[in-house]
Amino acid sequence: MTQSEIVAGLDIGSTKIACIVGRKNEYGKVEILGLGRSDSLGVNRGVVENIQDTVDSILKAVEEASKASDIDIKLVNVGIAGQHIRSLQHRGSIMRNSLDDDISQDDVTNLIENMYKLVLPPGEEIIHVIPQDFIIDNQQRTRKPVGMSGICLEANFHIITGQVAAAKNIEKCVKKAGLEISSMILEPLASAEAVLSNEEKEAGVALVDIGGGTTDIAIFQDDIIRHTAVIPLGGNVITDDVKEGCSIIRSQAEELKKMFGSALASENKDEEIISIPGIRGRGAKEISRKNLAHIIQARMEEIIEHVLYEIKNSGFEKKLIAGIVLTGGGSQLRHAAQLTEFITGMDTRIGYPNEHLAKTLAGENGSPMHATGIGLVIKGLDNTEIRKKGQNPKTSRPIIRGNFFSKLFNQGMEFFEKDQPI
Repeated sequence: MTQSEIVAGLDIGSTKIACIVGRKNEYGKVEILGLGRSDSLGVNRGVVENIQDTVDSILKAVEEASKASDIDIKLVNVGIAGQHIRSLQHRGSIMRNSLDDDISQDDVTNLIENMYKLVLPPGEEIIHVIPQDFIIDNQQRTRKPVGMSGICLEANFHIITGQVAAAKNIEKCVKKAGLEISSMILEPLASAEAVLSNEEKEAGVALVDIGGGTTDIAIFQDDIIRHTAVIPLGGNVITDDVKEGCSIIRSQAEELKKMFGSALASENKDEEIISIPGIRGRGAKEISRKNLAHIIQARMEEIIEHVLYEIKNSGFEKKLIAGIVLTGGGSQLRHAAQLTEFITGMDTRIGYPNEHLAKTLAGENGSPMHATGIGLVIKGLDNTEIRKKGQNPKTSRPIIRGNFFSKLFNQGMEFFEKDQPI
């Protein structure tokens, strides 16, 4: 296997904006050529609230990644998340004209395209339509119906929707930063690509990406995504709780959480005291690590309870043999996995994207906080391989239709075809 094309992923989060440049080496591992990161000043809970601040943060992250990789970045794979993301299950069907003709890829494509005609609330549009399984003549279930015989072709679908305005604001920010969008990818799908193994997806697993503003959930079973959800709570609310509980400024609360924070109060001792410098000559404040952990644990319990509700709501609670995989910056909180196991009763591990990275280049790049960005790079690399094989990327992955998202997707693919420098 030769080295692949170079791809960039842009993770526009609530806490940070990260631009990661990578390619696959001859062993199929992802080499990170450059990483740029900046504070996210214009994004709150996954949604752009200030265009110019967001553009400035994107420019800073891209410039840093460009210098580190010595690559002129022009085309990016962008993640989309936020509390406006919704998912639903739906069954659709088409009647074929003849039993003599085999079911073709066109029949499958027509069935999927019909799902984009669903009536949604104003301002919402379908982002992804993902087939779960197909049913032929109300009897035979299969994942690959092409080539089989039947009149009635049905399928169960997982449909992901989002607000057009939120996606347009992301596009506007990226374009103002002088970049073109190759594709817009749901962030929990990207994170799953980076940290989950095929065995876990087949056995049944819930990926929980604890970001700054939101917690994203993606549930897999039998190697198919079954449920997605976005919870509008993340690491930032924990920081706010520490700020209020300790009566300190936000930057101190963030450092306190990172350096001494724990999700289990019982694992800390009362006699361990932390001294927090006062402002402008004021006296230092003191707090025990146990009290700090009590503040953090209360909010982490709330987040995990929301996660458990979504897992139960999906109907796959008893089918997740591989349990839960935590990733994202919030998963780095000490004892987060233990608290999750205690509340949910499921096996839990921390998800690192190291498995897909070239070992010599992992380092900080293999941190859970970069799982989404690395997943966007992996998704982008997969798309370029599909294009190299001469297949149409629009029918080789979840089809994107609808007025805004299809226009955005098609523009990105046209730009790709011109063989522009990244």
